[in-house]
Amino acid sequence: MEIILRGRPIVSGNASGVALVSTKPLSFLGGIDPKTGVIIERNNDLFGKTIKDSILCFPHGHGSTVGSFVLYALAKNGLAPKAIVNTLADPVVVVGAVIANIPMIDRVDISQVKTGDLVEVNGCSGTIRVLRK
Repeated sequence: MEIILRGRPIVSGNASGVALVSTKPLSFLGGIDPKTGVIIERNNDLFGKTIKDSILCFPHGHGSTVGSFVLYALAKNGLAPKAIVNTLADPVVVVGAVIANIPMIDRVDISQVKTGDLVEVNGCSGTIRVLRK
């Protein structure tokens, strides 16, 4: 089964990979270990999962503006997600995605995507192609 979702393009670029989906907001500062790429925010439903090379889907970011630089550091260390999909873009995550050159889309109903789905993100058109695994 294939689903096409449409959203608002935030950062251009294309990426494909396995979806990692959280139902909770995520902070890059204090929520993700910048040395390992593992989610360390205890109340997050993805606690203990690595974001490396994932298509990271979550409602929105929260927390400090330093989170943008944490996302950049994750990219420099090869630990960043391949793309980010949000329900509503947070400025902290947007800045991080821009400086780290990570394709990003928002205004997407992420409840249509499940962890483990194969996903193709087109950051230019704002479309997401979801292929169930």
